[in-house]
Amino acid sequence: MKRIRIANMLMATPTSRASLNLLRRSPKPKYFSSSCQFRPSTFCKSYPCPIWSSSFSFCLPPPRSTTSTSLSSSFRPFSSPPSMSSASAAAVESAVSDETLSSNPLLQDFDFPPFDSVDASHVRPGIRALLQHLEAELEELEKSVEPSWPKLVEPLEKIVDRLTVVWGMINHLKAVKDTPELRAAIEDVQPEKVKFQLRLGQSKPIYNAFKAIRESPDWSSLSEARQRLVEAQIKEAVLIGIALDDQKREEFNKIEQELEKLSHKFSENVLDATKKFEKLITDKKEIEGLPPSALGLFAQAAVSKGHENATAENGPWIITLDAPSYLPVMQHAKNRALREEVYRAYLSRASSGDLDNTAIIDQILKLRLEKAKLLGYNNYAEVSMAMKMATVEKAAELLEKLRSASWDAAVQDMEDLKSFAKDQGAAESDSLTHWDTTFWSERLRESKYDINEEELRPYFSLPKVMDGLFSLAKTLFGIDIEPADGLAPVWNNDVRFYCVKDSSGNPIAYFYFDPYSRPSEKRGGAWMDEVVSRSRVMAQKGSSVRLPVAHMVCNQTPPVGDKPSLMTFREVETVFHEFGHALQHMLTKQDEGLVAGIRNIEWDAVELPSQFMENWCYHRDTLMSIAKHYETGETLPEEVYKKLLAARTFRAGSFSLRQLKFASVDLELHTKYVPGGPESIYDVDQRVSVKTQVIPPLPEDRFLCSFSHIFAGGYAAGYYSYKWAEVLSADAFSAFEDAGLDDIKAVKETGQRFRNTILALGGGRAPLKVFVEFRGREPSPEPLLRHNGLLATSA
Repeated sequence: MKRIRIANMLMATPTSRASLNLLRRSPKPKYFSSSCQFRPSTFCKSYPCPIWSSSFSFCLPPPRSTTSTSLSSSFRPFSSPPSMSSASAAAVESAVSDETLSSNPLLQDFDFPPFDSVDASHVRPGIRALLQHLEAELEELEKSVEPSWPKLVEPLEKIVDRLTVVWGMINHLKAVKDTPELRAAIEDVQPEKVKFQLRLGQSKPIYNAFKAIRESPDWSSLSEARQRLVEAQIKEAVLIGIALDDQKREEFNKIEQELEKLSHKFSENVLDATKKFEKLITDKKEIEGLPPSALGLFAQAAVSKGHENATAENGPWIITLDAPSYLPVMQHAKNRALREEVYRAYLSRASSGDLDNTAIIDQILKLRLEKAKLLGYNNYAEVSMAMKMATVEKAAELLEKLRSASWDAAVQDMEDLKSFAKDQGAAESDSLTHWDTTFWSERLRESKYDINEEELRPYFSLPKVMDGLFSLAKTLFGIDIEPADGLAPVWNNDVRFYCVKDSSGNPIAYFYFDPYSRPSEKRGGAWMDEVVSRSRVMAQKGSSVRLPVAHMVCNQTPPVGDKPSLMTFREVETVFHEFGHALQHMLTKQDEGLVAGIRNIEWDAVELPSQFMENWCYHRDTLMSIAKHYETGETLPEEVYKKLLAARTFRAGSFSLRQLKFASVDLELHTKYVPGGPESIYDVDQRVSVKTQVIPPLPEDRFLCSFSHIFAGGYAAGYYSYKWAEVLSADAFSAFEDAGLDDIKAVKETGQRFRNTILALGGGRAPLKVFVEFRGREPSPEPLLRHNGLLATSA
């Protein structure tokens, strides 16, 4: 059998020394999380799910309404009350009154962020006061900086951390509790925030001090983590324009400001366009085929829009473009005209009128190319790859290898679909198109494997799924996860808060979980984000380290009536995926805050833990532990599990090709596309689709107008990362298969090795070295192709 040598591509590329870049918090649809850099073009990334994803004995004090709590292992973004110089304090006082500042929750010391207290009125005065304070600290650092850890890295981390935590707080609220007032306030202060980031990132004294550390005789004695941190800071500074002359640097900074503004506007347009569509249905015949769970959700939406007597049985019903509403229509609605209407609405989001993102995309691509040219690169993809494991050539090579392995299988998928639809007497069987494939795929899957996704929902209630997930984490990684609701303020009553403990019962991390869709105020998709990172420098007195805290945010089906949230299997996979990201953030052993957890990990390796965790959804013992009927407690029947396992590779070629299409058009737009040239962005999309879509896209396809991953998130010239990391994650899981999934002792030992390498080492070691330390060899693509049922196809 001929083997695809993707492994060589993963090995042969030089590993970037850079970090994920902390400072840009602009969510994506699985959208941002933080890494600890000060490059404004990537201020805080959240990790959005790939587009195929649906939606994705602790002694507690009594619940409080206050926003400050006392905790032995707590942390504070301001390790002590801000001590401004007299000049800085005077400047602040001239801008905002003492009384206003003293009551502003953004400027208070807190153990956990006061999400319940912050509103739009706090943003302008709070951020401006903070920026003035940090500007004074930066000036002091530049005067006193020396090429040493205490005189350079530690004070720098404190500056970066304060801005990251506070800006992250308001940007998170914008993603989960959006209001016009909050948007306007953030938009007003955003240019000032970006200006400070540029000022910090282009600081010559700081840059020269880092270079002096690298060139000093003591360089070889630094730990590997510290060396990577220094090299990342130097490379980041170059990519943020520090080496440019004054005129070019001013031009660069204008581009950065404009890109930040355009990115936010793109995201807002997508959210507003999604919210704008509402389809009111009063005739139940129009929604024939839709399951009770969907009808209940549609009726609930109708009630929220003023139809007080709406019921699942009698309506009226409102369909929206939010994933828990959109997907059931595509999967189950027998009304082909309804499927077409909803599909076209989804496909054309943010592509017309005041919400049209077309001109924004063109301007983003134009500015990214100008930025690349200023920095001496041929295109923006080269800038993006400078901070990743891959090169442009290696990424393109991987995509083509996987595309060729997926194409024939995807073509056969479509033939099988047409044949099945014809056997069912479907009038459209000879002309299946985009609004038919999902519907007939679901019917074929039900027929072939006798599995109805809706009938599986009662076995996947959210409480049972979380219990099973936490049990798996205990088995693999030796941790306990316990409810800590009431310990930290939350932004919505549905949000849960958890404490992660080690085997000795000591807290080592915390995380928030916001599971449900709220279309009126919450961005779509699923993501993990950092609240604060593990850090020695930011520890309180009496504590050796500040503990990490994470967000996990999903958009799954909310509870309907007295029923708990009953999840689709895809929603189960999404929760496992986001938890994988959170684990890497929370179980880090790095005490250097700038390389702890997900920080400083090359972007194309960061999906490894998340995609790795998805594999456990198909592990028998794990699945059986979560698949309990919410009413009877009955475990999922064994024969259903076997069918679910067999269905794992159903249409694998088609799903693989879809991801490859997104990655390919992303790479094409950031390498060969010429803004303002003869080809439009939609021409590029159509051209790429010839090789990546079995059914050509509609001429009016405007998917790019809602492709937030690359235009409002961190995946510009980086969407390939999902496939790159998928090779790594599948091979990592194969280590457990090799050890024996039924051998609990071997599973625990392998799990501990995974924790001590992939999860613990963070950005302090190159990801390829970390992988080899865990696996004992370089990665191979064969486990991925085997898991997807495509290994024979690649021969």
